[in-house]
Amino acid sequence: MLQTVLEEVRHRSSPVHKRIRDILSNSDKHFYTFVNEFHKDTYVERLPKESANDRNDRAIRVAAAWYKSHLTATDIVLITNDIENRNKARSEGIKSYTVQEYVQSIEKYPELVDKVAQIELERKHAPDADIYDGRRVTYPEHLPLSALQIGIKAGTYYQGTFHASRENYLEANIGIKDQEDMVFVQGHAHMNRAVEGDIVAIEILPTNQWKCPSSMMLEDQTQAPDDEEAANDDLAAGTHSHKLRTGKVIGIIKRNWRQYCGILQSSFRKDSTRHLFVPAERKIPKICIETRQAVQLQGQRLVVSIDSWPLHSRYPQGHFVRKLGEVGDKETECEVLLLEHDVPHSSFSESVLSFLPKVPWSIPEEELKVRSDLRHLDVCSVDPPGCTDIDDALHCRLLENGNFEVGVHIADVTYFIRPGNAMDKEAANRGTTVYLVDRRIDMVPELLSSNLCSLRSDGDRLAFSCIWELSANAQIISVKFMKSIIRSKASLTYAEAQMIIDDPGRQDALAGGLRQLNVLAKQLKKYRKEQGALTLASPEVRFHIDSETHDPIDIHTKNMIDTNSMVEEFMLLANISVAKRIHQEFPRVACLRRHPPPPALNYEPLVKAAASKGFDLDISSGKALADSLETAVIPDNPYFNTMLRIQATRCMMQAVYFCSGTLPESDFMHYGLASPIYTHFTSPIRRYADILVHRLLAAAVGADATYPDLLEMKKLQNICNNINFRHRMGQYAGRASVALHTLLFFRNRVVDEEGYILFVRKNALQVLIPKYGLEGTVWLKSENPECPEFVFNEEEYSQTAGAAQFCLFDPVTVQISIDSSNIQHQKVQLKLVKPEIHGFSVPAVAPSSTPPPGFDTEASQHTIKKQRIE
Repeated sequence: MLQTVLEEVRHRSSPVHKRIRDILSNSDKHFYTFVNEFHKDTYVERLPKESANDRNDRAIRVAAAWYKSHLTATDIVLITNDIENRNKARSEGIKSYTVQEYVQSIEKYPELVDKVAQIELERKHAPDADIYDGRRVTYPEHLPLSALQIGIKAGTYYQGTFHASRENYLEANIGIKDQEDMVFVQGHAHMNRAVEGDIVAIEILPTNQWKCPSSMMLEDQTQAPDDEEAANDDLAAGTHSHKLRTGKVIGIIKRNWRQYCGILQSSFRKDSTRHLFVPAERKIPKICIETRQAVQLQGQRLVVSIDSWPLHSRYPQGHFVRKLGEVGDKETECEVLLLEHDVPHSSFSESVLSFLPKVPWSIPEEELKVRSDLRHLDVCSVDPPGCTDIDDALHCRLLENGNFEVGVHIADVTYFIRPGNAMDKEAANRGTTVYLVDRRIDMVPELLSSNLCSLRSDGDRLAFSCIWELSANAQIISVKFMKSIIRSKASLTYAEAQMIIDDPGRQDALAGGLRQLNVLAKQLKKYRKEQGALTLASPEVRFHIDSETHDPIDIHTKNMIDTNSMVEEFMLLANISVAKRIHQEFPRVACLRRHPPPPALNYEPLVKAAASKGFDLDISSGKALADSLETAVIPDNPYFNTMLRIQATRCMMQAVYFCSGTLPESDFMHYGLASPIYTHFTSPIRRYADILVHRLLAAAVGADATYPDLLEMKKLQNICNNINFRHRMGQYAGRASVALHTLLFFRNRVVDEEGYILFVRKNALQVLIPKYGLEGTVWLKSENPECPEFVFNEEEYSQTAGAAQFCLFDPVTVQISIDSSNIQHQKVQLKLVKPEIHGFSVPAVAPSSTPPPGFDTEASQHTIKKQRIE
C-alpha cells in the first residue's frame, strides 16, 4: 500500500483511512506500507501543467516499476480501478488489473468474486441494459452538497435523519433537529434512495400535497432484482382528517450504511448471478448483489454491504461479505439480532483484561481507612431470580428521634475502572449491558460484574452510599453521600423479600427493615403520583428455559408485587437526590436524564381510543393525563385500563441522557416521573452513564478528583449521545430476543387464547394476548368466497364483517401458531376463532391438559432485568 495512496484516501474519507490503517497495523493481514514519497528512487516532482491526480497516478506507476526492477524474481502486479492509470501502466510494461479482474483470475477461490464491491453497476446496468418487464424506476437526481448547504442555510431545505417505517415500506419520517414534529415522506420518488439512519436534506411540499399515513400494512413483494411492478404502485392513501407535514428527499448529506444481516431471496432465474438480498431489518430495502454461490447460500443467514444506489436502479447495489449459519438455528439468530442492533459482543481484549485486579482480591488497607464502615448495618439486595450483577442494596433502621435512616448502597465500579484506561474506553463504547432471554452481554468483564463489584452476600464490598433521614411519612430530613464498605446480609429475589415481609413469624432486624422500607415506599409512590408521575404499562414476559437444550419450555407474563415497587421507589429517590447534588456542584457538566413531554399529535390515537369507549382523556399535563387514566375503568373489562396504559406508553418520547450545559433548566424535566431533575446513579455495573455520575458525585463530596474530559461539555455530550444509542439498541435487542424465543416456544404448538384488540387497521387487527404478553396481527383477508367483506370505519376505529363488529379493546379468541411461509421472517400467526365469521374464522383446537414436553419447573429462569419506567 503506497504512501501516495494512503494520503489520497486520508483526504477523501477518514473512516476508510482508519480501516486501512487498522489492517496495516495487524501483522496477521500481511499488508504493508511503502513510503514511496520519501524514497530517492520513487519520489516524483510534479510537472508543469500536470494535475495533482495525474502526478499521483505517475508516482504509483513509478513505484510499481521500481518494485519490478528491485524484486526481479517476484511477479509485481499493480491493482487499480482507475482504468486510465491501468492502461498507462500496461503500456509501460507493468502488469496491472482492476480489483474485479484480479479477483476473477484467482481460480482456486471463485467465491471471492462475490465479495468485490459492486462499484461498476451503475454503468453496467444503465437504462438501456436488459430488464425484466420493460419498465424502470428512475429516481430524481440528488442535488450537489454545495446546493444543499446553501438551501439549508437559507431555510429553503431542512437537514434531518431518515427513519423508514417497519409497517409500510413506502413510508418514512424525517426527524429535523430542534423540531418536535417529524416530516412525513411517502413513495419511492420522495424517499429517493435514502436508507434508514441517513442524514438527508429535504424540501417541504406545498400544503395541498401533504399526506397522511396509509392505514395499510405493506411489505415489498418484489421477486427479482429488476422487477419494477411494485415500484410505481399507487399507495392507498390514509383518510385521517389530520394531514401531516410532508416533504421529499432532495439529497444525501451523509450515508449511514453498515453491514446487514439477512437471506438471499429465491430467484425464478436459476442461471442468474444477480439476486435480491432481503435484510432482516424491515426498515432496510432489499439489496441487489452478484453471486455465483446462490444454491449454497439458500437458507443461510448472510452479511451483505451496500456499495452504491445508482439513479436508475430500483434497489441499492451491494456485495456478499460472509455467511453466519442456517436460518432458524438459535445461535445463528442470536448472532443476527446482536449484529443488527450493533451490540458489541466480542470477548474483552487482552488490553482490557490487563486492568482487572489480580485474584484473589481483598479490600486494601488504605480503603478501609478512608471509607465509612457500614458493615454493621442490616443491608440486603432484592433482585429478579438468577441475577448475578447486583448493583444495589438497601437498609432501613429506626433512629432514636423516631425518624428512619434509609440507605441505598450502590456498587463502587469506579474504584476498579479508572478514567481513560482500556477498560474505561471499552465500557464507554459498549454503553450498557444488554439482557437477552438466555444470556447477558456485559458492559464490564465478568470478574467485576458478577463478583468483585456485585453486592453479593458472600463478603465485604466497596459501595457508594446515599443515606437519608426520613420522617415516618417519608419526608426527607437530610441526605448524605459517602464511599463505604458494606456486607450484605442476604441476596433476595423479589418473591423471597415479599415472603419475609408477609411472614408474621419473621421478627428479626432484616425483616423489620424490609417491612418499614415497604411502608415508606408506598408513601413515596403516593407523593410521586400526586405530582403527576405516570404509571404506564408494557407487557413483560419470563421464559422457563430447559436446562439441557436451552430452549424455552414455558412462557408467562411477569407478576408485579410490592417488593418490585419498593426497590423502584428508593432507586428513583436516590437518582433524584444525586441529580440535585451533581448539578449543584457542576451546573455545566452534570450528566442528567430527561424525558421530554410528547407533542399533542402523539396522543391522537390514545385520545380517540379512549373516546371510543366514552372516556375523555385530558392531555394538557402529565398530572392531568395520570388522573384521566386512573378513572378510565370498565368494570366488566378489567384489562381495558392496562391496554389504555400500554397505548399511552407508545405515545411517549424516548428518555435521553444529556450534559446539563447544553440545555436550559426548563428542559431538564422528566415527564414520566414528574421530576424537575433526574439522573442514573444506581446501576454502574450495567450502565456507563452511572459511572460518569459516580465520578461527578465523588468529586462533589471530595472522595475523588476530577479529570479534564469529565469537565468538558462537548466531550461529555458526545459520550451521552453514544450511551443513548447503545441503550436504545440494547432495548431493541432484548425485545428481539423475546420475539425469537417466543417463536421457538410456539414452533411445534397450536393453541387458542383470549386476547384483546389493541389497534384496528384498514386490513388487520392488532391483538394483545395477556397470558403471554404477546402482540400479533390478525390479517383481514380470506380466499374463501363465502367470507363477508370487511368494512373499515376509520373514525370509529372499527371493522365490520356481516353481523360481527370489531372495536378497540374488544375481547376475541385467537389461534396462535407459527407462519413459516417466509423463511426470513418466521412469525407468530394469529387466526380468529371467536367471534365466528363464516368463511373466515378457524375451528378451535382441542385443549391439552398435559404440560409441554420436557417441562421442568426447576429449570433455570431467565428474565430481562429491571426495565423501570425511568
